[in-house]
Amino acid sequence: MNKLADRWFKDCYEQVLHSPLSHWLETLPAQIAHWQKNDLHGEFNKWCKLLEKLPDVPAGNVDLLDSVTIGDANSVTDYQQKQIEGLLKQFMPWRKGPFHLHGIHIDTEWRSDWKWDRVLPHISPLQNRYVLDVGCGSGYHMWRMLGQGASGVYGIDPSQLFLIQFQAIKHYCQNSAIHFLPLGIEQMQPVKAFDTVFSMGVLYHRKDPMLFLTQLKDQLRKGGELVLETLVVDGDEQAVLLAGERYAQMRNVWFLPSVNALTVWLERLGFENIRVADINTTSLEEQRTTEWMTSQSLVDFLDPEDNSKTIEGYPAPQRAVLVATKK
Repeated sequence: MNKLADRWFKDCYEQVLHSPLSHWLETLPAQIAHWQKNDLHGEFNKWCKLLEKLPDVPAGNVDLLDSVTIGDANSVTDYQQKQIEGLLKQFMPWRKGPFHLHGIHIDTEWRSDWKWDRVLPHISPLQNRYVLDVGCGSGYHMWRMLGQGASGVYGIDPSQLFLIQFQAIKHYCQNSAIHFLPLGIEQMQPVKAFDTVFSMGVLYHRKDPMLFLTQLKDQLRKGGELVLETLVVDGDEQAVLLAGERYAQMRNVWFLPSVNALTVWLERLGFENIRVADINTTSLEEQRTTEWMTSQSLVDFLDPEDNSKTIEGYPAPQRAVLVATKK
């Protein structure tokens, strides 16, 4: 058992125990214990050792409302800043962000702040709400949810690297109301207690989108809100693109519905007050290679002669955000 991870999860259980989510503890500790015993790979323990080398410095000024900014260059020595940056680069690639940490700009592949700014005006205020982020990545949006005053923010994602990246940020912004759990939605019991459930960039990776949407619904209380972002195509209520072996070079892309079709799916599954918060064609400025993510990115996945198409000839990535209420 990894002692560092064990401490993370015990802190999480303590918070869950004293919340409307307390019945989640019927399954959660056993699932995490199984993960620690059976699912860890060799890199994880190496990453944890690197995490423990991060110097302890006060957080200083923290801004989670307009960005994820912790401290500034004046809150650390030059040596500490170089040490922190060198350690954080051991956790590349950094895909979702950006983060500003003691004067270090973690310039991630995605400008996730742009997406957040598009979504935020269309959702119910997060003040005093318990929030679940499904497929949370490194946790960028979780910090922004916390900045909006959520009482508890829980992210689930099976990626061990994302867990490490999240904990690296949390090392400098200790807060008992935010936690990352290395789980997939299929492992979640029907908690039926979250006020808001976010799922951004996951639906199209699922072979059974209706099952996935049902699993999201099962985490919400009655009257709770789903915030769903996914790839979409143009068309009527019957329009759904089933991608071939690859879509924009991704192998694990399945169904891309139209907004109209996705609305019908949500209605059939028991959601109401369904509205479209945003439709946006991903730009080469929003997703790109950086010093912190040096492999291929969006420009490599589009037709070089026609950026309105993927390299396979499909419509270029267009993302929609729908907001809906559980009946």
